[in-house]
Amino acid sequence: MTHGQQRVYLIRELLGEDPRYAGISIPSQEQEQKDLLRSLMNVRLPKPISRDFLQVQDEFLQYERDKRGVTDGAALPSLPGNPQLVLWQGDITTLQVDAIVNAANSGMLGCFHPLHGCIDNIVHSRSGIQLRLFCADMMHKQGHEEPTGQAKITPAFNLPSQYILHTVGPIIYGPVGEQECKALASCYRSCLKLAVENNCRSVAFCCISTGEFHFPQEQAAQIAVETVSSFLRTQQADIRVIFNVFKDEDLRIYQRLLAVSALDAMGTGERRW
Repeated sequence: MTHGQQRVYLIRELLGEDPRYAGISIPSQEQEQKDLLRSLMNVRLPKPISRDFLQVQDEFLQYERDKRGVTDGAALPSLPGNPQLVLWQGDITTLQVDAIVNAANSGMLGCFHPLHGCIDNIVHSRSGIQLRLFCADMMHKQGHEEPTGQAKITPAFNLPSQYILHTVGPIIYGPVGEQECKALASCYRSCLKLAVENNCRSVAFCCISTGEFHFPQEQAAQIAVETVSSFLRTQQADIRVIFNVFKDEDLRIYQRLLAVSALDAMGTGERRW
């Protein structure tokens, strides 16, 4: 099959799973087909799927991955004076590192809203249907939702990274209190502990909780930098951490916080959160 034929095959297979989709026709435009395919993947409940489907899906997603381009995390320049820290602006799903961090919800099944712009949706869409199936099995065995501040590790399937670290950040409904700050710091520590336990040498963090969960960007970045720096220093972890940002505003915030003077000020070994 050509790439276009793969896309149509995947759409037809997913449409055929549910009689409610009987009246949906496949559009002729490529982007509309891509949007329909992603939407069908987003709303699909975790249930068995054929090997033939997964084989075609994997080939399709890997082609799309390579077309977007893969960024070698090892080639990204470290911060001056600290070879363990990197600041990078870009699409975290294109990073070739040992693990990327996904800002998940407590159900750990990914975002079910079609074409939603959250990182959870994008990570699941580009990893493939296997990720939701893996997560569903993992959460079924656990028997309860994932607590805020904790994390789980899964394969990354069709992403360039090896693993995904899924963490549940605090949701902000009003003023940020000490409890929310501690929970956010726990997200970073939980991910780093899992990374060390699974022999990861490189981890890329997204800006946890600052999007749909409404944690103030400046405060969240400060907690991220302090928590990661403290962990690397106190645990003597041999791991390279990439602070991944997408927005220009977040880039400016992290540039300021990661300046040498800021890192020196944090070098007391004290933990605020």
